[in-house]
Amino acid sequence: MSHDGIGASPLRKEDRRLLTGQGRFLDDVTRDGALHLGVVRSPHAHARIRKIAVSEALALPGVVAVWGAADLPELARALPSPQKGRPWELPVLARDVVRYVGEPVAVVIADEPYRLADALAAVTVEYDPLPAVTSAEEAVSGPVRLHDGWPDNVALSARSTVGEVEPALAAADVVVHARLRHARLAGNAIETRGVLAYREPETGALVVWSSTQNPYRVRDAMAIVLGLPAEEIRVMVPDVGGGFGPKGHAYAEEIAVAAAALRLGRPVKWVESRREHLATTGHDREQVHEARAGFRRDGTLVAVDDAFVADVGAYPAEGDGLVLNTINHLAAAYRVPHFRGAVRSVVTNKMYNGAYRAAGRPEAAFVMERLMDLGARQLGLDPAEIRRRNLVRPDEMPYRSGLTYKDGVPIAYDPGDFPAALERALALLDYDGWRRRQRAQAATPRRLGVGLACHVQGTGLGPFEGATVRVDPSGKVYVVIGVTAQGQGHATTLAQIAAEELGAPLDDVAVVAGDTSQFAFGMGTGGSRVAANAGPAVARTAREVRRRAEQVAAELLECAPDDVRIERGRVHVAGMPDRAVTLGRVAQAAVRSRALRALGEPGLNACTYFYPETVTWAFSTHAAAVEVDVDTGAIRLLAYAAVHDPGRAINPAIVEGQIHGGAVQGIAAGLMEEVVYDAGGQLLSGSLMDYAMPRAADLPPLAVALDEHRSAINALGIKGVGESGAIPGAAVIANAVEDAVADLGVTVTEVPVTAGRLHAWLRRS
Repeated sequence: MSHDGIGASPLRKEDRRLLTGQGRFLDDVTRDGALHLGVVRSPHAHARIRKIAVSEALALPGVVAVWGAADLPELARALPSPQKGRPWELPVLARDVVRYVGEPVAVVIADEPYRLADALAAVTVEYDPLPAVTSAEEAVSGPVRLHDGWPDNVALSARSTVGEVEPALAAADVVVHARLRHARLAGNAIETRGVLAYREPETGALVVWSSTQNPYRVRDAMAIVLGLPAEEIRVMVPDVGGGFGPKGHAYAEEIAVAAAALRLGRPVKWVESRREHLATTGHDREQVHEARAGFRRDGTLVAVDDAFVADVGAYPAEGDGLVLNTINHLAAAYRVPHFRGAVRSVVTNKMYNGAYRAAGRPEAAFVMERLMDLGARQLGLDPAEIRRRNLVRPDEMPYRSGLTYKDGVPIAYDPGDFPAALERALALLDYDGWRRRQRAQAATPRRLGVGLACHVQGTGLGPFEGATVRVDPSGKVYVVIGVTAQGQGHATTLAQIAAEELGAPLDDVAVVAGDTSQFAFGMGTGGSRVAANAGPAVARTAREVRRRAEQVAAELLECAPDDVRIERGRVHVAGMPDRAVTLGRVAQAAVRSRALRALGEPGLNACTYFYPETVTWAFSTHAAAVEVDVDTGAIRLLAYAAVHDPGRAINPAIVEGQIHGGAVQGIAAGLMEEVVYDAGGQLLSGSLMDYAMPRAADLPPLAVALDEHRSAINALGIKGVGESGAIPGAAVIANAVEDAVADLGVTVTEVPVTAGRLHAWLRRS
């Protein structure tokens, strides 16, 4: 009999439907009489709005409405946001001032998309342009202010300190310093954002379909802005073609579509174009660091000091969450007795930040792993050796860094063996073999370089996730959850947990998600938190349903509850396999069973929540080999390996797939991806002709190994994995490229390391 519970890798339950064209994405969802909404967006990075002329657009055939902010008093309230630092508001539609190219100024509603496009072009908006702030340096030192009442453009500051950094650096044998920049990135999910809203005639509820990662955030934002009870808003999520974090926000377009549907009494739909997506779906990653690390002569770290500026775009929509991730994860893998991290988040005339996959952690890995390689080079150590000497050891667990995580709990690592994972990654890459080949090619124009990066990630942030498990009289098991999927495989992994804990066949378990009317509370998908939070909730709930089934089955089979066994949907008496009923029969009996009277609720049904005490800490090591053409600056990735500690892999194949996908995003951050604005705040990378994305031909086989050390935070031992693959990639690439050309005087200070950028460094060296 095949095993398909926790630790097995059955085929994903959702894939047959998706591969045979039966997926239902946002643009597949329709309603009779639906209207189409388009957004008039600012062409200026910074300007005052003087006048919106709509008469020409309204005169066009099929145009139903053209509204600016003044026409929609129901949108007077700002979008809800974390109010950290200085006060600010994010409007649904800009009223007086626009602060980035693409900011919504007005909406147009028409009966079909082609007429809508004509009407959008016919709306005329008069602006008084204002000077634009387009870099963090300009935001800090320049005279232009983005928000009224602010003395400067610093939205907030944060700082964490352990020990005494300055005396430790002064006493260090070697101090390395670097000014490092990580580029701004776009998440670029294959499916852009979209929303459909309508009033349900039978109940009067506002029904909203959205390609979101967090239906609860969308629901609650609509309730606040539109002044409606949350109970009257039902947000539903169809299949979603990727999210990667930026789809976890509530955006202006979702609120505007809902307002239009309520005002017009008709369904209204908006689907984002790719150009809109690149310009107006949350960006991330743009940070500039001044970092120092002090070492003893033997390579031991004594202190790390990092001061950085984060360019968060026009509005600090993520509060301090992303920059605290950077501080808390900077030196995370290593023993650092003296540490200081300080950040200023500044606003600029660019699209505001979203929490793109790993959200603040890849920047930390890039900075710390560059410092490690710089230290190794100055000390004459192999990059692997300097890491061996500084990684947190297994006998130090639970290691306490001295920092406090953003949930307010002092950081303490889960069980793990970081040095062993490093050695496994070196073997998986064939590190020694690449070093030999590197030496053999050292005198040629095609140099080889090898790069390493380690990281520790806080995963599974609370405060909670929950699950309802219900056994139907047919025998089918429904697992209703608050987290939605965008390709991660929740319908399989969470079903595996439920099947194992309840004793049902995997094929009989259906995971239901993406409907706020079926499950009232959830914190959304993101932060590598689904398996680590929803997984334990599903397990706990399934165990409770199993306990209820044992009570009812004992009544049916005339035995003690302790003698009931449930295996693959069959319920029998221990030692008497022929004395049995189906799980469906037990569910049918449970509706009227007196055996459940003491438990206070009929049926094989339960709902529980899991509240983690804090995050659980996962570790990875990635390694890569590259070839660099010193004549052209061209870089080719030759080999890549990743070792990850997921705590306990529910479905190892899915975990490895997550690492593959994340690694590709990290590699792309190291080699090609970058959101670019010009000095006037105009987006230069506004299409896939200008924003580079990795293709299969850019990648070698990605070797992955799992190194499981169970978490102490949840009973299943799970650590998060969704974001981890994306964290080390840019650091690995930067280290590998510099390793290839360091003897030519090149220091990699910025990612992505494009051919043009590397060629310029080589010319200057």
